[in-house]
Amino acid sequence: MPQTAQIEYITAPALAGIRHGFFTRKGGASSGIFAGLNCGTGSSDLAEVVAINRARVAEAMGATIDRLATVHQVHSADVAVLDGMPAQPAPQADAMVTATPGLVLGVLTADCQPVLFADATAGVIGAAHAGWRGTRDGVLEATLDAMEGLGARRDRITAVIGPTISQSAYEVGPEFVYGFIDDTPEAARFFAQGEGDRAMFDLPAYALWRLREAGVGHAEWTRHCTYRDPDRFYSFRRTTHRKEADYGRLISCIRL
Repeated sequence: MPQTAQIEYITAPALAGIRHGFFTRKGGASSGIFAGLNCGTGSSDLAEVVAINRARVAEAMGATIDRLATVHQVHSADVAVLDGMPAQPAPQADAMVTATPGLVLGVLTADCQPVLFADATAGVIGAAHAGWRGTRDGVLEATLDAMEGLGARRDRITAVIGPTISQSAYEVGPEFVYGFIDDTPEAARFFAQGEGDRAMFDLPAYALWRLREAGVGHAEWTRHCTYRDPDRFYSFRRTTHRKEADYGRLISCIRL
């Protein structure tokens, strides 16, 4: 488990040779309910503290803060194609792709899936924020399409899902289930029976299925649950259950 100045990040052997990291909340300058490496500018944490955390992440990725690109995430299937310095202001999108060496792509999550993509042969990478809505609406497939537009080949792309909420912690109502299976009956396999009319949704398994159906070369999940490990991960749902005022955001990064 790599650590830089007390910051911890998870790496995937499947992405060996491509610099990347699914950062945990360990380390960082935030305190209180945000304690640790909160990288969310949309949180109510102190802006100057979040900036310190993001600078430490950039350093861990071997870059300066001005090379760390993020997007204004809106739970869409939109993908930003970056061919130079990060866009200012950050575009509204939920994924990014690039073939620019040294540019760090970063997505923020707190139960949603961070997904890192790479075609090492073509020198093309991507990063996606994939919650239930974005995954259902096609953000993963859109990222693959955008990478192909930069010269990647789908059957060479590796996609790794980082820490996200697991099925045992993801309780949903019947209207949520119907929203999936009315359009895609095969999605029923990703719901288990919960209490009463509740169901338990397996978001990472659903995403892996979508990726494999789309023809990606390799797809896997790191098998870390954000909800079940408060010492390492922020979780929107855990914060909601605890009735806390706000929550931190994890960052996951990849660069050429």
